[in-house]
Amino acid sequence: MTSSSIHIPFVDLSFQHEPIQAQIEAAVRAILHQGNFVLGEELADFERAFALACGVRYGVGVASGTDAIALGLQACGIGEGDEVIVPTNTFIATVIGVLKAKATPVLVDCHLDTALIDLEAAAKVVTAQTKAILPVHLYGQMVSPAQLLDFASNHNLIVFEDSAQAHLAKREGYLAGSIGLASAFSFYPSKNLGAFGDGGALVTHDEQVAKTMRSYRNYGATQKYIHVNPGTNSRLDTLQAAILKVKLPHLSAWNQARNTAAQQYDRALEPLRDRGITPIRNESGSGHVYHLYVARVSEACPMTRETLQEKLAAAGIQTGIHYPIPCHLQPAYQFLGYQAGDFPNAETLSREIISLPMYPGLDETQVKTVAGCLQEIINL
Repeated sequence: MTSSSIHIPFVDLSFQHEPIQAQIEAAVRAILHQGNFVLGEELADFERAFALACGVRYGVGVASGTDAIALGLQACGIGEGDEVIVPTNTFIATVIGVLKAKATPVLVDCHLDTALIDLEAAAKVVTAQTKAILPVHLYGQMVSPAQLLDFASNHNLIVFEDSAQAHLAKREGYLAGSIGLASAFSFYPSKNLGAFGDGGALVTHDEQVAKTMRSYRNYGATQKYIHVNPGTNSRLDTLQAAILKVKLPHLSAWNQARNTAAQQYDRALEPLRDRGITPIRNESGSGHVYHLYVARVSEACPMTRETLQEKLAAAGIQTGIHYPIPCHLQPAYQFLGYQAGDFPNAETLSREIISLPMYPGLDETQVKTVAGCLQEIINL
C-alpha cells in the first residue's frame, strides 16, 4: 500500500455537512437578515431542543465547553475552598474549568481497559472539602451511571458530568448529561455535534442552576443593566445555535454510523490483538457514540506507537493521540503537586494509545483498509 493509493483523513466533516448545506445556509441567511446575533430566538430554540435530546429540562448555551464547566460548577454552588474529583486522563479543559471556578481539582487515575475514571481510587481522596465529582464520559463512552450515583450518594457529593465527547451517548438507561445535577458539553467543530467555531452548553434538571447559569454567561445580569453577580461574557452565538439546530436532528444517525464503524474496527483488528493492538473496551454497546476510536499499542507490538504512526501517515492514513500527556504531568499544572508515577494507568495509556480515523461516512472498505495497513506494517 502506498500514499498514492490511500487517503483516509482522521476526520472528514463533508459527509455531515454536504447533504444539509442548503439548510445551514438558509439558517445563516435568516440570522443575517434578522440581525439578532446575540441571545437571539434561535439560541433559545436550540437550548430547548438540545436539553430535550439529552433527557433534561434546561439548556444554556455558552461560548465554549470550558466555560460550560467553569460557569456550570459555579452555578451549582462550587467555588473557592471546594475540592472537585477529576480524572487525570482527560483533555486539560476539564481541569481548567475547575480552576476557573476557583475550586481545587483533585486528580485520580483511570482504568486501563476503558480509560474511564477509577471510582475506587476516587473514594480514597474524598475529604471534608470534597464537594463534587466530575466524571468525564471519554471518547464517547459514559462512566457507569449506577456506579456514579452510588458513589455520590455514599459520599454526599454533586455529580457534574463532562459530556464534551458524548453527545447523546447512553448507558444503563441514562443519556449523557442526565445523571447528575448538571453537565457540560462542547460544540467544537470536530465533536459529534459540532458548530462552525467554538461553543458549549450546560444542561440540567434544576431550574435554579439554569437561571443562575444564564446570569453568569451574560455579565451576571438577570435583566438588562441589573447585575446580581460578577458574571462574565460567555454566550453561544445565535449563528452557531442556528447551525447546531439544523444539525441536531441528524445526530442520532451520525452516532449510529460511528458505532457501526467501531464494530467494524473491532472485527477487523481482532487478529492483531496478539500483536499488541487492543481497542479500548466498550462497556456500553450501542450507547457508545465513538467520538474517537482508540486502541492501545502495547509492548507486545513489534514496533513503537510513534513508528506505527509514521508508517500509517506515509501510507496515507491520519491518526491522533488523545492524550499524550496526562493532566498531572502538564508543565503548567505542576503547582497541583503531582509527580510522574502517581497515576500509573493514565501514564501507561498516554504512552500506548492511538486514535484511528473515525467519523460518520467512514465506510467498511476504509475501516478494512486501515486495519489491513496496520497488519501489513506490523508484520513486515
